Amino acid sequence: MNYTHPPVLVVGAGPAGLVAALTLLQNGIPVRIIDKDPNHRIGQRGPGIWSRTLELFNFLNVSEVNDLGKPIPLMRSYKLGTLEPLRDYPVVPHIKPTPAVPFHILKMIGQQLLDVILRRHLEKFSCTVETGTELCSFKQSEEGVAAVLSKNGVLETFDAKWMIGADGAKGFVRKQLGLTFLGETREEFRIITGDINFKAVGLDRLHWHQFGHLQERFLSLRPTDEVGEDGWQFFIFDRELELTNVDQSEELIFKTVASFIPTEVTFNKLVCVTEFRANIRMVDKFSEGRVFIVGDGAHVHSPAGAQGLNSGVQDAFNLGWKLALVERGVADKSLLETYSAERLPVISEMLNITTSIHKETLTEGEMAPQHDPSLFMLGINYRFSNIVLDEFATPVEGKGINAYQSLDEGHLEAGDRAPDAPNMLQVQRGESDVKTLFDLYRPWYHTVLVFAPSLADVTPILGALEACDKRVVHKAVVLPSSAPVVPVASPCADVVLVDKEGYAYSAYLVEANQTKVFVIRPDGVIGAIVRGAEGAKKYFSKIFLDSKALPLTLDAHRV
Repeated sequence: MNYTHPPVLVVGAGPAGLVAALTLLQNGIPVRIIDKDPNHRIGQRGPGIWSRTLELFNFLNVSEVNDLGKPIPLMRSYKLGTLEPLRDYPVVPHIKPTPAVPFHILKMIGQQLLDVILRRHLEKFSCTVETGTELCSFKQSEEGVAAVLSKNGVLETFDAKWMIGADGAKGFVRKQLGLTFLGETREEFRIITGDINFKAVGLDRLHWHQFGHLQERFLSLRPTDEVGEDGWQFFIFDRELELTNVDQSEELIFKTVASFIPTEVTFNKLVCVTEFRANIRMVDKFSEGRVFIVGDGAHVHSPAGAQGLNSGVQDAFNLGWKLALVERGVADKSLLETYSAERLPVISEMLNITTSIHKETLTEGEMAPQHDPSLFMLGINYRFSNIVLDEFATPVEGKGINAYQSLDEGHLEAGDRAPDAPNMLQVQRGESDVKTLFDLYRPWYHTVLVFAPSLADVTPILGALEACDKRVVHKAVVLPSSAPVVPVASPCADVVLVDKEGYAYSAYLVEANQTKVFVIRPDGVIGAIVRGAEGAKKYFSKIFLDSKALPLTLDAHRV
């Protein structure tokens, strides 16, 4: 499909907007992305990247996030008015590393650096963020969205087929759509946060330091070399602190920070600062017509639990592959309704979790250690979605939605995250660098994953799916460890793997003598668990306009 004009306008160039753009670009869909700020935003902001989000960046080939991210340091609290440590403790839960979970550690990477990384990936597709460009208004029709943009006082009307609002909690898109933003503002919780450069005698850079008590006055300092060798991200809670203009309050910030630390402090500069109030809100739907919202424009909450940026990225990834299929003409527009249907229950439960942590933090008076493994976001699921199919799960009448679970590696259903498995041995003739199951999954195609005792058991299944275009459906075979490790030829499969260590069969709960078919969606979610080709076709009928003969004009380049 050839384009002379980008069909998608993304408004807002934070992580959610950048991921939405990158996902579409990798699907061969040109994008125009704008941001009203004249300069790229600076600051650490929300730096915590949880396991599931690291997996999504892996699928997007953005390995730098995991490579450059740092493990979260131990929290250190002090006896009041001293530099005598009171206790050191981990602030996030621990999960045991397993072959199915390659990213089991929370990584800290500032939003400023994350944005730089993502913009560089956009540039590989000749796509750059247009800064200083503001959305003034828009009108929808059956055919598209007419957006009025302003740059340097010059107005422009841009006609897009689709628009994605990633312009934040105070953004224009949600307000213009007239979507409700239900919830509350916790006026009693007001934090000043930002980045600062200073040195303090006796204050090491191995711990995340906290002073005082959240019921009265509180300071936390997280060392980060991204801001400089003397750089820190700070959080100040002080009911008596009045900042009429936080952008011009360097001296007051210096004075406040120094008042908490009983040692010699040498300040360098205040890099950035902003005020934060605990808003707990979400929309009642994530789209209206041809306009969608992702990230903070759709939901805001307490920073406790560090789920916000992660949830926004996952919004964008869920939307991106669906919008790409519809724009390609492969899927019906009704597929886009599942974006809101799948994300609403997830975000609703996320708000409950983060609000509970917020209350606990205020009660404890410090950043309390967390023990809930659901924070890793590996148990987020869409089992309730009307586009997933599971021929093995037993329907339970009246079963409620539990979309934000902890990971249970002993249970797997359609709608769950697809597990990884390392040390896979490719035996099909030809070149491939597939070594893990995650190497197979990418956001521009579905993966049909067939577990079977032998290639003879696989041939009828894959033969029945032969009409599927390889550019939107890839087919892989996983043989058990008992299978001979000899080169094989399978014209129906893109990849044939032997699970020498048994990790894949264990993770997907398949017996060595069993034939079982998994369809992995472009977002790394199990779309279907079925017995054979008919089940796979039934799933694809929920996704594609014609599951027997998919279009052959889907030219996209991946970088």
